Amino acid sequence: MGLTSHKVLALTALIAVGMMAGTVWLWPRLAKRTWQAVLGRIGTLLATQLAVLAALGLVANNYFAFYSSWDDLLGTGDNGPVVIQNKADASGRLQVETIGHAAVQGGGALGRDPRQSGEIREVRIDGAASRLSTEGYVYLPPQYFQPEYEQKQFPAIIVSTGFPGIAKNLVTRLNYPGAALKLLQEGRMQPTVLVLMTPSPALPQDTECEDVPGGPQSETYYTKDVPAAIQASYRVSSDPQAWGFMGNSTGGYCALKLAMRHPEAFPTAVSLSGYYQASDDPTTTELFKGPGAQQRRHEADLMWRLKNLPHPKVSVLLAGTKQGDGDYKRDTEAFVAAVNSPMKVSYSMLQTGGHNFETWSKLLPSSLEWLSQRLQVPGRTV
Repeated sequence: MGLTSHKVLALTALIAVGMMAGTVWLWPRLAKRTWQAVLGRIGTLLATQLAVLAALGLVANNYFAFYSSWDDLLGTGDNGPVVIQNKADASGRLQVETIGHAAVQGGGALGRDPRQSGEIREVRIDGAASRLSTEGYVYLPPQYFQPEYEQKQFPAIIVSTGFPGIAKNLVTRLNYPGAALKLLQEGRMQPTVLVLMTPSPALPQDTECEDVPGGPQSETYYTKDVPAAIQASYRVSSDPQAWGFMGNSTGGYCALKLAMRHPEAFPTAVSLSGYYQASDDPTTTELFKGPGAQQRRHEADLMWRLKNLPHPKVSVLLAGTKQGDGDYKRDTEAFVAAVNSPMKVSYSMLQTGGHNFETWSKLLPSSLEWLSQRLQVPGRTV
């Protein structure tokens, strides 16, 4: 039986109820002051608590889709090649290209010669236009410190984690710097500056990368303030073709939405297990309230945009799993089918995997490579 099977959940819940009933029934017999009775009380309490926690864990996992199978939970799943597919052209042919392998990348950059491994810098990015500010990390590739590149400008990728995750997860859990370094060493990625952030500069509120009337201007922060601050501080290109946005979960939704709404800022984006409609829950509070709220809600729905607005000239990659992440496959297939020129869409799906770091780690190398291949830096020098 699979991890998300209703039979497994029902069996676990039945065991938990049985353990509680058994504990109540046995407790009078274990009330003695002998060491055997003491051990019996300890054993029944531990067994009951473990059974209840297992049942609650399965309920939470089934709801949030953290792990899709026992292999996913234990990390013993298939690490075969990740295939990125482009939407079929007018002839109806489907172009398929194998561009990476699903494996967690290593090679962190801290504590080494930056000319060999690059450098990770913790930063605070203040927004001049939005008046927002948040902390994050900037990864500078090895070439940034090498003499032959000292007059060169670099492409840049803003990377956002999911909500309520922290930017540090992009370094410690997904290891973007290590993945980028390995791709660089293999010649599969051009030297690129990574800006690692959270999807909300107004924590604890989840702003869904929206400009909220009378509230946080998150959309302005990511599309104007962050690029301006990075360009003023590092040798990165100001040409929009040199910029991309990438993220997982909420960060994936933000990457896709900001590219579609602001192709002049991010003409290329990657969404890892991202959704297609802004969340509306207690963490987002009042994103869509007040005058014009319904129109703003529509415009935050990416499927509505595809059906009702001109398609922007952007290239996007959608990466996730066929099984184990709720309705991701169905929603993604509907999105891909709705895309028309000049917008371009590619997609990559593992067979199984939950909404978790294990899945995103498998998808990360091929997705980074795809994005890097599309960033263009004109022949400019500092």
